Amino acid sequence: MTGKLLRLLTPLALLLLVGFADLSLASVDEDEDYYMQEMLTRERYNRARVPEKPNSSTADTQEEAKQNPARKMPRGEVGNDKKTDKITDPTRSVKAPNRKTVKNKKSTLKESNSISEGVQDFKSMTEECPPMGLETLKIDDFQLHASSTKRYGLGAHRGRLNIQAGLYEDDLYDGAWCAGRDDPLQWLEVDARRLTKFTGVVTQGRSSLWSSDWVTSYKVMVSNDSHTWITLKNGSADLIFSGNREKEIPVRNIFPSPVVARYIRVNPRSWFYGGSVCMRAEILGCPLPDPNNYYHRRNEVITTDDLDFRHHSYKEMRQLMKVVNEMCPNITRIYNIGKSQSGLKLYAIEISDNPGEHEVGEPEFRYTAGSHGNEVLGRELLLLLMQFMCLEYLSGNQRIRHLVEETRIHLLPSVNPDGYDKAFEAGSELSGWSLGRWTNDGIDIHHNFPDLNSILWEAEAKKWIPRKMLNHHIPTPEWYLSKNASVALETRALIAWMEKMPFVLGGNLQGGELVVTFPYDRTRSQGVTREQTPTPDEHVFRWLAFSYASTHRLMTDASRRVCHTEDFAKEDGTINGASWHTAAGSMNDFSYLHTNCFELSMYVGCDKFPHESELPEEWENNRESLLVFMEQVHRGIKGVVRDLQGRGIANAIISVEGIGHDVRTAADGDYWRLLNPGEYRVTAKAEGYSLVTKKCEVGYAMGASRCDFTIGRSNLFRIREIMEKYKKQPIGLPARQFQAHRPRERRLGT
Repeated sequence: MTGKLLRLLTPLALLLLVGFADLSLASVDEDEDYYMQEMLTRERYNRARVPEKPNSSTADTQEEAKQNPARKMPRGEVGNDKKTDKITDPTRSVKAPNRKTVKNKKSTLKESNSISEGVQDFKSMTEECPPMGLETLKIDDFQLHASSTKRYGLGAHRGRLNIQAGLYEDDLYDGAWCAGRDDPLQWLEVDARRLTKFTGVVTQGRSSLWSSDWVTSYKVMVSNDSHTWITLKNGSADLIFSGNREKEIPVRNIFPSPVVARYIRVNPRSWFYGGSVCMRAEILGCPLPDPNNYYHRRNEVITTDDLDFRHHSYKEMRQLMKVVNEMCPNITRIYNIGKSQSGLKLYAIEISDNPGEHEVGEPEFRYTAGSHGNEVLGRELLLLLMQFMCLEYLSGNQRIRHLVEETRIHLLPSVNPDGYDKAFEAGSELSGWSLGRWTNDGIDIHHNFPDLNSILWEAEAKKWIPRKMLNHHIPTPEWYLSKNASVALETRALIAWMEKMPFVLGGNLQGGELVVTFPYDRTRSQGVTREQTPTPDEHVFRWLAFSYASTHRLMTDASRRVCHTEDFAKEDGTINGASWHTAAGSMNDFSYLHTNCFELSMYVGCDKFPHESELPEEWENNRESLLVFMEQVHRGIKGVVRDLQGRGIANAIISVEGIGHDVRTAADGDYWRLLNPGEYRVTAKAEGYSLVTKKCEVGYAMGASRCDFTIGRSNLFRIREIMEKYKKQPIGLPARQFQAHRPRERRLGT
């Protein structure tokens, strides 16, 4: 009987009964029983309605973003008290229904829980929902449909917020959904695959170097069967939302009241004059409780780690680091490496069993994040990592204890705090693709280092190596050190830090892709934008990159959808930086050519600024990779170079036969050389000492092989000492011959 009544009711009556949620008037299909089961759930959401807001517009959206800068989607925003200009919470005025006094404590507890649940239900109704996942790829291509498509590369599957286009117009991976016809009958549709409470839409124009296309206004429609659609209303008229004014800055519109349905459509009504109907979008929605798991999201990831999963402002980041330090004072130390352009300190935390001290034989490792301020996932991952390591160390996790006791770890979560503040203020969905990427003075920190590649390659072409110039520790050019050079304060702080600490391995966390890149980042051939440009340590770098990518949950998954235009899964989630895109003066290349540190870039997620609700899953995606990569600092050989009296020799050169890149010993004479398993002929030499060569073997088991050296003074150095001491020329050595030897000795030791 219920089914007959429902079929007789008009769409308007249904709208009054269950809000905007639409029930099909067509024939009963296999899903109708499920929708009937969810009627009570939807009624619960529709009992509490959000106070109506004015008709959404671009200006309203921008003003709303200013009022709510803190996180991706402000939590708990339910209304605005115009008199006090403060956010008000209507749950304060909710009163529990009158009940008789019950002496039984159990009954009282049940009543209290019932009231609490009612308040929580009201809060869940009034809160804005997070993004459904068009940008993060949780919504797969089969859930996206469109009225028409201009071509495959501009299909519905490309209508994702912040998706980036290929270089050419006819690329298979273009930068938006574009309708096949420019008229008001076009639409982009999302199938949530379950009943969902929709609360808003974020739109963006087409990503393109050549075209200017964006939608300036649109309607929103919902349905439960994809056949019968109801348009959101403003009174009796269709609600028209203001769209974009240009193609890159996202615009968010929040619905006057949440809408419960399975399908949602965005129907463009007007678009930029001279452009086409093109759009990138994100839908804000909360899946309704589904006890039967009817449309349970596949591969749903739940973390068991009790960590602080939220986005942190600069002050909150500093406070969190302080909390970690107070929880684990014996293994942590907070310090800063310098200041940003606006004066914010660049805080780092050290994790070691003897913080503040370099222990002989213990390698030093670093993670940095946030050189692009809008790529905030890496920042939050490092904040989560420091919490995790502290808690696991205290709980007795042997893996973490071994890592802490055998490694000196440095975590620098925010290299560009000024840029982060800009992105943080806008919020994740509204910061777009580039807001906050650069420093306050407009510099890209990651590519602000001196170009040492050109200096090395020019010297190789002139055959100056190793006679006039060495293949490692290439000095910084004088022009770069001048005050007038276009070098960010943050970059100068990083260089000073890199020169001070004897880092062996490092990773800088970035965002917007799922791939690990390794040097060189600049192509050797001039004018070529993409070219495989390997270092002498190509095989080591490939292993290091693969160690991270292969333990990431998604990077090497061949079935995963590409983030933008490149299918890196085919390359095991790794790529040589120069064969992706050339970039001079990268942090990776500088680290390799100027210091002993092997540096790689980890692009840890498609979404640069994921919603707070995505952080637990992103942590699970990257947690094992972060730990495994740190453990690689113990791969290869290590040792100490000493003189005959047992004193460590600083700046001794360690050369491996067949590899044209050397490393040097630290102040105490200890060194670390990353190598893959195998046998190597290794030579240690230092100015004034005789060189020593020995065979060193690297096994497959984790842990660097010990390879110490003891070297004595060279005969030539002893002759020089005698001359300087007695100010006499040694007997039997002609002056001309002696003078000929001195420059050669200096060249050998430099």
